Amino acid sequence: MLSIQPLLALDAILGNNPSIALVGFSPKSNRPSNMVGKYLLEAGFTVFPVNPGVSEILGHTCYPDLTAIPEKIDIVDIFRRSEDVLPIVKTAIEIQAKVIWMQQGIVNEEAATLAEKAGLTVIMDRCIKIDHQNLSR
Repeated sequence: MLSIQPLLALDAILGNNPSIALVGFSPKSNRPSNMVGKYLLEAGFTVFPVNPGVSEILGHTCYPDLTAIPEKIDIVDIFRRSEDVLPIVKTAIEIQAKVIWMQQGIVNEEAATLAEKAGLTVIMDRCIKIDHQNLSR
């Protein structure tokens, strides 16, 4: 269980960063990334689907990669295998995202260290949907 300080930090991150690029957003409604993306949209976040094989998900333009998104991104939420995270983090640094969020089950220490050295906040092995639900007032 998290102590109060990390919970307050998660609350601040989610409360102050409204734009989220969801990398690995699946168009299939039974996939975790789709359920999380749908939840985030319903919760009022601006969500940018990132999946090179799809043009639209849940009525929103889908981008092939982070650099194709025409707006500033606060959080890069990653639904990719741990070994695929490093290039995504490098691009997130390039586009000056503020937060890297690796979903539950995704851990990449090298990518996390690189992001932190570049000044990004890193959340690893946690579900953004679950955390938002638990922190919602």
